[in-house]
Amino acid sequence: MKSSLYIFLLFVILFSSFKNKEKEKQIHVHFETNKNQADRDSIVAYAKKYLGTPYVYAGNDPKKGFDCSGFVNYVFKNYGVTLPRSSGEYKNIGTKLNPEEFKVGDILVFYGYKDKTIIGHLGIICEANGMKSKFIHASSGKAQCVTITSLDTEHYTNRFYKCIDVLTK
Repeated sequence: MKSSLYIFLLFVILFSSFKNKEKEKQIHVHFETNKNQADRDSIVAYAKKYLGTPYVYAGNDPKKGFDCSGFVNYVFKNYGVTLPRSSGEYKNIGTKLNPEEFKVGDILVFYGYKDKTIIGHLGIICEANGMKSKFIHASSGKAQCVTITSLDTEHYTNRFYKCIDVLTK
């Protein structure tokens, strides 16, 4: 009789522990779901946390540094949006937007600095104003870090390929 009671108590303790673990999992999944529903302003605010992070070729780690595609990939991944890791892969994704359709959180795609036939740079619009928009990006230029730049500078206007929305389903 005594051993039956011990087995019963052990079963109750184990079952209670299992139920608590299930509740923890449900809370965690719910949090992940909310995290994925972030708005455009939240994405830009998150991106701005990395202003000044050094430019590092092939970088995608805020502790070491970012390149342009590593930065864009890292920011959107935080919100559950999977994007290509290489800037060249952006040539054929997304729908090209007209300047009056640009929104905060859209991605600007640029040709390379030397070669106007390949994609060479990316940024995230942080202030939408058509071709006068401002964007946050990991710059390999003078800044050598994550910085904010105006699209209407000659350097970027001449290299502009397209703007895409990756958030609207």
